[in-house]
Parts: sequence; structure tokens; C-alpha cells
Amino acid sequence: MSASASTQETEPKASSRIPKVPFWAQIVAGLVLGVVLGWVTRTYDVQWLYTTLDKVGHIFVQLLKLAVAPLVFFAILVSITNLRKVNNAARLASRTLLWFMITSLIAVAIGLAIGLVTNPGAGTGLTPKDGKAPEHAGSWLDFLTGIIPTDVITPFTELNVLQIVFMAAVAGIAALKLGEKAQPILTLSESVLELLQKALWWVIRLAPLGTVGLIGYAIADYGWDLIGKYATFTADVYIGCALVLFGVYPLLLATVAKVNPIQFFKGAWPAIQLAFVSRSSVGTMPVTQKVTERLGVPKEYASFAVPFGATTKMDGCAAIYPALAAIFIAQIFDVQLGIGDYLLIAFVSVIGSAATAGLTGATVMLTLTLSTLGLPLEGVGLLMAIDPILDMVRTATNVAGQALVPVLVSAREKILNLDEYDNASSSPVDEREPLVVAA
Repeated sequence: MSASASTQETEPKASSRIPKVPFWAQIVAGLVLGVVLGWVTRTYDVQWLYTTLDKVGHIFVQLLKLAVAPLVFFAILVSITNLRKVNNAARLASRTLLWFMITSLIAVAIGLAIGLVTNPGAGTGLTPKDGKAPEHAGSWLDFLTGIIPTDVITPFTELNVLQIVFMAAVAGIAALKLGEKAQPILTLSESVLELLQKALWWVIRLAPLGTVGLIGYAIADYGWDLIGKYATFTADVYIGCALVLFGVYPLLLATVAKVNPIQFFKGAWPAIQLAFVSRSSVGTMPVTQKVTERLGVPKEYASFAVPFGATTKMDGCAAIYPALAAIFIAQIFDVQLGIGDYLLIAFVSVIGSAATAGLTGATVMLTLTLSTLGLPLEGVGLLMAIDPILDMVRTATNVAGQALVPVLVSAREKILNLDEYDNASSSPVDEREPLVVAA
């Protein structure tokens, strides 16, 4: 009797409970609402809504960037020292770098092929006068000399991720050499990293709201007319990224890793969707690492490969996009590219991808490519307006690749946990699943 009464008492409470909306559904709702609000803002010239969308998107990106500098430093430092816990660490590191290069070459080849077939710069109505040179341009000299900072403070205040990676790598290698003497510093670093990742989780939960602002502002500011001018180029970038995401990556998973590709996308989905919205590989890095571990990659190896990839592995921003952009700009400025130029594009994509630094946008990489080819840097100005729309799919491709390579290497080295891979969940990473680097 009491059990029956108890059941009757609890049933109304269960039925009245508000259902939890899945995180992916929140993201989709944010995308739809952002498009609608952006259209309303532009159509009816609602100035206060325009300002609000701008501020909401800007604050979300700034919150992500706020964590970037310390997150990259401590993630790289701890990841390097964690290699001491992995058998054949040097072999794993070299194989990781090798697959980064292989997949980048494949991606840039796809970008070049699509560009040569579709001629994205033809028929746009754009002229060289529509472009303007960027304030800061990348060059090989700046890239090489800019790796080493002049002091330890400026890279953090100016968010020079490449220099932060350099300092973190030096500190990590020094800690390895010191051995037990460095253990207090490593313990502190691991605690700080866990703290940063916990704080970043709160920012990640704001992604649906950030989506409304970012998408809404893009539509309100640029409008569909502008997108129409870049229709072929935009389609090329999305098609190129889709071919890499849903063509190359599944093929590598099936043939090299010999695992189910669908299961990879199921497990990696939380990171891919967040990357699409946030447009930041580094901001997505903790989630990328967690889903990579879910897919059966050992924590000690994942804690090295994912942070390393988040700052250097950019199939979307550093391979597909600059290849297509170079062809697009060359056609606008009526410059003929030859076989040597296409080889240079491939070289820059493989060697210079660290210049993208895992932040939103790919301007540095694009200017590095254009300056190497001798193309006018004014061409960068032609693509700046459309960049936010392109950056979403580029970053999603980047992050998918950053999760893919550790899976490939782990499978080849027989250290991938196949049971965990086959049972990887697509559920979002949440506070109850700590985003921590293996201790």
C-alpha cells in the first residue's frame, strides 16, 4: 500500500519535470535564431538589435580568447611531460607529425583540384580595387624569427600562440630533464590546467547564446547579397571541407585504422559541433581531448597529440582554404599560376600551418601563402567580409582532423582501446566528466 502510494506521489513529479534539451539541439536552435534575428536586423534596420548581436558574439569570442594563452602554455607543458609515461614516446610523436603532414597534403590537393575545376574568381564582379592590404601580413622571416619571444610577458598579452607554444615546449623539455626536481612545478601545472579547463567549460555552455550573436551579426552586417558574390568560392570551401571530413577521413579510418568511420563521427561530434560555432580550435581543445579519449586513445598520448594538433593541425584553415583563396585572388588580379606555384602552396600548407595558431580566422596563413607566391596582399581584403561564414566549416574540419590523427596512430601502434571506440557516445561533455589532462 505504502509502495503504491509512494509511486503515485512520485509520478506527478516526474511528469512535471522540464525535459533537458540536448546540447546539439541548443546549438541548432542558436543557429536558426541567429539567422532569423540577423535577417530581421538587416531588413528592418533595427540598430539596437544589430549592436546587441555584435556584443553577444564579441563577448563569447573574447571569453574563449581569455583562456587561450594560459591554456595553451600549460596544456603543451603538461602534454610533453606526460610523454614520459608512454612507451615509444618518440615513435608516437614522430608518427603523429607524419600523419599531420600526410593529411594536410591530401587536403591541400583537394583544395587545389576544386579551385582549378570551378574557377572561383571568375564572374564575381569583384576587381582589385575592392581589396585592401591587411594591417599585419605574415612572411617566412616573421614566421621563423617570430617563434622566439623577446620576453616572457608579451606573448601572453598580445596572444602570440606560436611563441607561447615555443616557451611551453622549452619548459616541458627542461622539466623532463630535471626529473623529480621538477615534480612540484608539474603538479602545480596540472592543477592550473584543470582549473582553466573547468572555467572554459562555463564558457562552452554559453555556445548556443554565442551562436545567436555570431551568426546573427554576420547576416545583419554582410547580408545575402555579399554572400552571392562569393557563392562559388564559399561553395568550394564547404565542398572541399566536406570531402575531407566525409571522404578522406572515413577512408583513412577504414583502411589505415581499420575501424568503423561512423563510430568516429559519433564520438567526435561534441567537439566538431562546438568548433563549428566557436571558430576556435584552441577554445575547443579540452572537448577535443575528451572525445579523443572516449574513442579509445590512451590519455597519456591524447594529452600530447590533441594540444599539439590544436596549434599546428589545420586541414581547413591551413590547407583547403589558402589553396582556394590563392586561386581566387590570382584570378581577380589576373595572375597566372603555374605548377611551381601550386607546389609552393602545398609546401606552405604543410610547413607553415602552425602560423594559424588555432585562433579564429586564417588571415596570417593566407598572407603567408600570398607573400610566398608573390600575389597582391590586397586580395586578403576581398575575403575578410566572408571570412566568418567560411571559418565555421574550416574550424570544424580542423578539429575533426585533430581527433582523427591520434586515432589513426593509436590503431597503427596497437594501443587503441577498440571496446571504448566501439562504444563511444555522442553525448556532450559536461561538468560531471572532468576535462583534465592525464596526471
